[in-house]
Parts: sequence; C-alpha cells; structure tokens
Amino acid sequence: MTNQPVFVLGEGLQALERAGFETEAEFQELLARHPRVLDFGSLADGRPLRLVLVAREMGVPTGAESGPAYWLDHLFVDADGVPTLVEVKRATDTRIRREVVGQMLDYAANAARYWPAALLRRSFEETCAKDGRSLEEAYGELLGDRGDQGDRGDRSAEEFWTTVEERLAAGQMRLLFVADQIPLELRAIVEFLNRQLRQTDVYAVELTQYRGGGDLRVLVPRVHGEVATAAKSPSGHRTTQRTTRADMDAAIASRTDPDVRRTATALLDHAAAEGRLECGTAKYRSMRMYYRASGGRDVPVATLSLREDPAKDDLSFAFGSIAYHLGLGRAAAFAAALPALPGLTEKLEALPAKGYNGWPSVALTALAAEPAAVEGILSAIQQLVDDDGDGGGDGGGDGGGGDGGRGFSA
Repeated sequence: MTNQPVFVLGEGLQALERAGFETEAEFQELLARHPRVLDFGSLADGRPLRLVLVAREMGVPTGAESGPAYWLDHLFVDADGVPTLVEVKRATDTRIRREVVGQMLDYAANAARYWPAALLRRSFEETCAKDGRSLEEAYGELLGDRGDQGDRGDRSAEEFWTTVEERLAAGQMRLLFVADQIPLELRAIVEFLNRQLRQTDVYAVELTQYRGGGDLRVLVPRVHGEVATAAKSPSGHRTTQRTTRADMDAAIASRTDPDVRRTATALLDHAAAEGRLECGTAKYRSMRMYYRASGGRDVPVATLSLREDPAKDDLSFAFGSIAYHLGLGRAAAFAAALPALPGLTEKLEALPAKGYNGWPSVALTALAAEPAAVEGILSAIQQLVDDDGDGGGDGGGDGGGGDGGRGFSA
C-alpha cells in the first residue's frame, strides 16, 4: 500500500508516483525554500506556527575557543523565539536509524552553550542577504509591525534574539529528524525522548514525495512524536508571558525578606534610569537589563529572574553577549570587577575556559545578604559600559581604580 500512487483530478486523471529524493542536498534545499512543510502545531497565543530559516549548515562549536566542529543541516526559529534544529537524512542513509540521534543531541547540547544571541542574529541576517530578502520583510514575519519601525524595530530584534539565546540555554527547543521514510527504531527513540524531556520537543517528520508529469510534485508530511509532546502539558504547547515592571514589582512585594526587596528594586531602578529594561518571556517573571556601552551599542548585561520558589530568585550575567559586543578583554575585566559572592565566584573563575561564554548567576538571597554587593555590581556595570578600550586589552580588571573599586571589599 505504501507505493500506491496519488491521483490528481483536473481536466483528466493524473497519477503521481512515489519518488525518493535524488540527493540529500536536493532534500535540504527544498526544506530551506519551503519550511511550511514543517509547520505543525501552534504558537503560545494560538496562532499557526511559521518557521523562519536562520541558517543552513549552521556551525556548532564544542568549545568557546574553537571553530565549528559540526554542521547542523538547518536552524529555524518561530515568532515565540523557540529554535528548531533540523537534521535531514534520506532513507538510504543507514545513519537515520540510531546514529543521527546522538548527532542531534550533540548539536543541541553545544548549541545551548555556544550560540550567543549576537551570533544567531548575524547568521539570520546573512541568510536574508544571501536569499535577497529584505530585513524589514524578514523581521516583519518574526516581530509583526515592529520590524520596520526604525530604532524601535532594532531594539525589538535585539530583544528577540536574546530570547532565543535564553530558550536555548534553558533547553526550550525543538529537535526535528526529517527523512523520506522514518524507520520504526527512530520513531520509538523520538517518542521515548519526548516523554523524558520536559523542555525540549522531539519529532520525526516523514516527508513523502510524489512526482507527476513535468514539474508537478506533491509533498506529504507525516509527524511522529506529537502524542508524546501533547502529554507534557494540557495545552499541548508552552505558554509565553511578557513580564512588565508592574509584574516584577508585585513579585518583589511578595518577598518576605526586606533586604531581598530592596536589592531587587535597586537593580531594576538602576537599569531603568541608566539603561533600559526589556520584558522577559520565560514562564517565571524576569526582566533583562540593557546598558548603552561606549560606541552606542545597547548590550544585554544581566537578567533578574523571580521564580515561584523565592529561594531560586537570581541575577544572571550575559557574558556571551558582553564578550561578543565588547570583546574578551572587557568581559574579563567585568568578571574581575564583580564582588565575591557565594555561588558566583566559582562560576566566574570557570569563564576563561569557556571563552567568557555563559550565564553565571547569583542567588538573590546571597546578594541581599552582603550590604555592599549591589553597589559593587552596579559599579562594575558602570565601569564596563564606560570603558573606551577596544576590548582586547587586559588592563580593565584593575583599571577601574577610583569609583570602580567601591563596594568590592565585602
């Protein structure tokens, strides 16, 4: 039955016969040109899912200092900022059974660590340029009306890619195995992974091709794994909320420790006055803290997160984006200028080995327990954005002399 033709009825009856893809390159090109064949499910607000291509052959490094060690076939993203990693195999490739699963998990694990927002944005915009697609049109698809509103649109794009980076770091992504025939072994593995992984959705998409006369083709996608995904939540998809300052203030007011309330408010007030706050889109309440660095760039420096369990409230630092925008030297100086705090110091010490690519965090309770800690962090941020160096020097760590040294002697 699997080789039965598909019939098209028009002026006459035409039979379309099942046909494989001649090469994997042809298969990959089809998905890059027509991602609609992979659009199943919906966004958090109920709108239909529409995947947008970030890059073909997206490089995946395995270390902060190394170049790409692997190449992912396709990276897509949707309007909720959820990344979709796609590996394509023809049925004739024996790796489609088991080897491709380990390959994909390798990609996902390293992408979560070594794809900062700035790299993702650059890859997307380079792909648009190669495809002759205007950024206004491309961002309009992702951001709605905001994509063509000048500076406002640029800020929205930066916020969007930071959201994508945060989702990657949290494991909130889709993994898609696409083939013209999905073997039972792969289907079983996909369903198992979907049941076990809380944040990551895993699918196998069988894309059957039928050819007729001339250029006529019919593509029939069949998705495996949706049942296991739907079982993760009653809605079948994750909800997305945009946290406002009022939301943050309400959450802060509910904290019983007055030092925690004071600390959280001081951090948000400083960012609002000296930089800007961006709404978070995680399940918990969060806001990103941007500051205008020398050179005129708005750089995401930190995220304040307030969770259901107040003991897990934390402040995390966006070193991947800091290093990308301002250079390793300034990232190193910033790490050195931050005050020594329980749980943070060891994470900062591990950053050089990672090329300053990571999100070291400190619990809000630990931060609130040190009287001079907030002043020290804000002083370090001010030193970071005021530094006029090129990011390549090594003098930033102790060049903050004067005001940069306040508050560090907890």
